[in-house]
Amino acid sequence: MSAKPINSILFVCLGNICRSPLAEGVLGAVLAERGIAGDIVLDSAATSGWEIGSAPDPRSIAVAAQHGVDISGQRARKVLPEDFSRFDLILGMDKANVHDLKALAPPAARDRVHLYLDFATGNAADVPDPYYDGAEAFASVYRMIRGASEALATRLAAGASAPSSGQASSTI
Repeated sequence: MSAKPINSILFVCLGNICRSPLAEGVLGAVLAERGIAGDIVLDSAATSGWEIGSAPDPRSIAVAAQHGVDISGQRARKVLPEDFSRFDLILGMDKANVHDLKALAPPAARDRVHLYLDFATGNAADVPDPYYDGAEAFASVYRMIRGASEALATRLAAGASAPSSGQASSTI
């Protein structure tokens, strides 16, 4: 089986109000800057159902807006079973998210689930949840996501492909 191009990406964190909406918005902005925004479907979701329907955290909205990215229209949702067939790539913000996603995923879709920073940059680190911290933690998360989004956009522009079924994942 050959790998297929990545045409859709789902970003996932615990509540879908801090990290994953930021990653969705920032990658969308980076792709727009590079003239490839319309080519890839982006979305974000949560592993929990705590925040369903909520707007992103005001601190995520603020840090994104400081950099010209509007994520205020996003609404939190929980990962759905059909997401595993709908998205070519599912990126968890931390190792716990990846573990939860792999537990939810049908066996044939587990190779689509990766740790965001590992897939984007080769650095198998978590994007830390800034929820209980202040503005500087959100700024730090923004910088991590911006760097990873630049790296991911470069991979996508170079023709990165989704792993084919049966391929081993380098992610936990």
